[in-house]
Amino acid sequence: MKKDVYILSGFLGSGKTTLLKQLLKSLKDHDKKPAVLMNELGSVSIDSDAVDGDTALRELLDGCICCTISEKLESQLQELLLNEDFDVLVIETTGAAHPVEVVDSILSPLFADRFEFRGIVTIVDGLQWRNRGDFSPAVLHLMREQIRHAQFIIANKMDLLTEMEQGTFSYELQQINQNAKVYLTNYSQVSMKDILSLSAKQEAISYDRASIGEHLTLQAVVYTFSGKVNGEAFEEWVKTQPESIYRMKGYVPLQGRNYPTLFQYSYGMPLFMPGDMKYPTNFVIIGENLHKEEIVQSLQKIDLTE
Repeated sequence: MKKDVYILSGFLGSGKTTLLKQLLKSLKDHDKKPAVLMNELGSVSIDSDAVDGDTALRELLDGCICCTISEKLESQLQELLLNEDFDVLVIETTGAAHPVEVVDSILSPLFADRFEFRGIVTIVDGLQWRNRGDFSPAVLHLMREQIRHAQFIIANKMDLLTEMEQGTFSYELQQINQNAKVYLTNYSQVSMKDILSLSAKQEAISYDRASIGEHLTLQAVVYTFSGKVNGEAFEEWVKTQPESIYRMKGYVPLQGRNYPTLFQYSYGMPLFMPGDMKYPTNFVIIGENLHKEEIVQSLQKIDLTE
């Protein structure tokens, strides 16, 4: 059984931990066993006491999940899969994390077929947004990216804004991300049912993949190769993929090679690295507005069963 994965995103101090507590309670009320991965920029965990002792918890300290400690993340996820019994993984990111990079980090080809990525919930502090002119251009860009890639936006701390400011806030969020649901609230109080409804039902299919639904912004497709792949055919396939794909990574079983080849693709730049052992042949594609069925069908054409 695949484990559902939800990512809690949002800038520092926006209210992620408050939401996490509510989400964990709701999952338990529905007889789901949650696990939590909590990321802190500092060397000391501040919010770990928000997680009850009966919930599996792993912490990534002293760095951002999407850059300096991505390798630690991989080992923590593998350890969770091996040693803990859970149904749903909730990842609370540091406020400095870019959503695309986080999705990229959690969908390692080593275990991507074990997780079902459900979506990103971004919390936006109303007062921070109103005073966003005080932030540097880099921070403002990050806040916009966290909003743009969310499937569910919680506009928090509305009691600190006037009614007119609330209307302007809601309008500006929808301008950045027209596909997301936006909730105006205080103390991250929203319907947990709505958040968990990001678990769009998937039709039964014969190949391995994970996705978060056609109507959602950021998508992830996981394909598992069953046979050998012609190198030239694979390179041609890569060239035909749309610019809306941000990342591709995985172990491709190329013809004429004893071990699967590690393939990495980032914003148009491909990289092949010869493998030295039998890695699982999972291939992960991350992007926006992907035609998942077409991508999988095109991969099946170059996946030659021996």
